[in-house]
Amino acid sequence: MGHDLKLGLGLGYWAKQPDDATEAVLAAEEVGFDSVWAGEAYGSDALTPLTWYAARTTRIKIGTSIIQLDARTPANAAMAAMTLDALSQGRLMLGLGVSGPQIVEGWYGRPFPKPLARTREYVEIMRRIWDREEPLTHEGEFFPLPHPGGAGLGKPLRLITEPFRPRVPVYLGAQGPKNVALAVEIGDGWLPAFVHVDKFQEMYGDALVDRRPDLDIVASVNTFVDDDLKAAFRRAKEPLAWYVGGMGAKGANFHYDAVTRAGFGQEAERIQELFLAGRRDEAVDAVPDELVDGTSLIGSPKRIKERLERWQRSEVDTVVMMGLRDTADIRALAKEIDL
Repeated sequence: MGHDLKLGLGLGYWAKQPDDATEAVLAAEEVGFDSVWAGEAYGSDALTPLTWYAARTTRIKIGTSIIQLDARTPANAAMAAMTLDALSQGRLMLGLGVSGPQIVEGWYGRPFPKPLARTREYVEIMRRIWDREEPLTHEGEFFPLPHPGGAGLGKPLRLITEPFRPRVPVYLGAQGPKNVALAVEIGDGWLPAFVHVDKFQEMYGDALVDRRPDLDIVASVNTFVDDDLKAAFRRAKEPLAWYVGGMGAKGANFHYDAVTRAGFGQEAERIQELFLAGRRDEAVDAVPDELVDGTSLIGSPKRIKERLERWQRSEVDTVVMMGLRDTADIRALAKEIDL
């Protein structure tokens, strides 16, 4: 494999129990992985685990995939990113996304409409905070600063601390064409999920027409190392059934929409129907093998190496291997790929 495709380790977010992945992160750094990524939904946050891993490593980059826009004000996100970037000596990649209406309105109690406009304002404010050129004011629709109401005592402020880097790279998690176009326009990078390696152009070609040469595309790819290919396929179908079927309301599920754009609309409809009816095992069975193999890395280290050659020929710069935790698997893959 050539040197232009980088590998990342994707940790996701905690499930029912706390999950310290230090051993996997240390193994990934040791064998040459470029980055490690953590996310958040409505359990563990993304920034705290990355701080923990950054303190135990020296080289591997750390990325959020993603922090949710409505979980923090732009100023709070800018402060947290500046802090972690300094403590990690410039290793942070700040992945940001709007999540979906179920979480935004149900968990954070914030209105979901106009996510693109909110994202644009959010990123603009963070970058102005890091610039420290002048005390911060903003006259936008969503984040007016100082606040125009309240006690009437708000004043423009400037970030106290000079950032380690004047601009922390911002990566936008996006799946819809308009969101992807926004990532191309204002992001330092783009974080696609469930992208099909053989159908990249069909899914996102129009949105990437104006892609800048320096836009970093970092794709999360579920990875299952297993010599039993049938068992590996079954394991890989489970997260697809969950996200396509249940991660979002019917008619407002961005993962469902992405799979549909890849040419699996009828299958996505069936998966969602079964999942929402509580027939989850049947929903898993309904995930087609072609969808799994195009959006995941499955099988022995040798087979995964062969599949990675497809990703190397794609527009993707980094493949983040989601779910890869066993240190023996990490080392076996690195040896096979010759990192």
